[in-house]
Amino acid sequence: MSDSPVIALAKDFISRQSITPEDAGCQDVMISRLKQLGFSVETMVFEDTTNLWARRGTEAPLFVFAGHTDVVPAGNLGHWHTPPFEPTIIDGYLHGRGAADMKGSLACMIVAIERFLAEHPDHQGSIALLITSDEEGPFINGTTRVIDTLEARNEKIDMCIVGEPSSTLTVGDVVKNGRRGSITGDVIVKGIQGHVAYPHLADNPVHRAMPALAELAATTWDNGNAYFPPTSFQIANLSAGTGASNVIPGEFHVQFNFRFSTELTVDDIKRKVHSVLDAHGLEYELNWTFSGHPFLTDKGSLLNAVISAIEEVNHKAPELLTTGGTSDGRFIARTGAQVIELGPVNATIHKVNECVKVADLEKLTDMYQKVLEKVL
Repeated sequence: MSDSPVIALAKDFISRQSITPEDAGCQDVMISRLKQLGFSVETMVFEDTTNLWARRGTEAPLFVFAGHTDVVPAGNLGHWHTPPFEPTIIDGYLHGRGAADMKGSLACMIVAIERFLAEHPDHQGSIALLITSDEEGPFINGTTRVIDTLEARNEKIDMCIVGEPSSTLTVGDVVKNGRRGSITGDVIVKGIQGHVAYPHLADNPVHRAMPALAELAATTWDNGNAYFPPTSFQIANLSAGTGASNVIPGEFHVQFNFRFSTELTVDDIKRKVHSVLDAHGLEYELNWTFSGHPFLTDKGSLLNAVISAIEEVNHKAPELLTTGGTSDGRFIARTGAQVIELGPVNATIHKVNECVKVADLEKLTDMYQKVLEKVL
């Protein structure tokens, strides 16, 4: 049997070694097909990142599919059943790096648009795609900079589906209608280096900092709400010392991360952390890296359309969750757009032997097409 249009396109994307921030020609393939559909196309290159903004129509509402062509490295090739950039179907599953995250979704988007336009060439509103080659990496020259460009010219997104792998057991069983915020702290606690046999001549920053860290770890930051779990504080990295067993360290480096709900603000978090460190009398330097505010789409035409489309395909409503990591949806949501994440099962993302069920990609294409029909 020959591949269906969506599987053939997914295979084409997977065969391209687009490891962050490389695009490896994926966007050129998309551009070629979108131009045939009447899309106007802009390629936005920021530093090492290639971004695509393609739009058909000028009227509101503006509906956008968002995603990324970059993938994480394949890792140890010897652990793969098949070469990661040679897409292969085994027992009904399409294998290859990016199959689930998220080249499969990109193929579904393109084919769904093609099918929709074949039936509704004079649709209402506008359709656009926002695609980047830097989502798996630093994410500083990708979607966020495209959004800055669109905002500067007052080009407003009304609704957006991000094709991240949101599903758990079968496609569409879970959609993400929001995400927690994320902020990371890097603190250096200062002490006085010395010989372990003469502790009175030194000041061990590890000993001084541990009670403060224990307090931060034991703090109940909030209780979450109907849409978000409680805010999470996690220590990610610790380092101190010279490697010698007879030296008291002079500095203690700690890195921690908050995944926070809409019950907290960034300022709330910063204020509380500083108050704890200060209360314990620590001398320290603290630098913050902010990754994104929490966002939530708890109502609106997009959410209604997504739920209805999934029910028509799966004969069951999806579960709405805000768990998991961050996504580029946070950059789009800050414009006021309704944002939903709907994509394949995430069980194998970033793993060796990444794969996606062929039937799920066909269903996802149907879901995307039905959403277009309902909102436009």
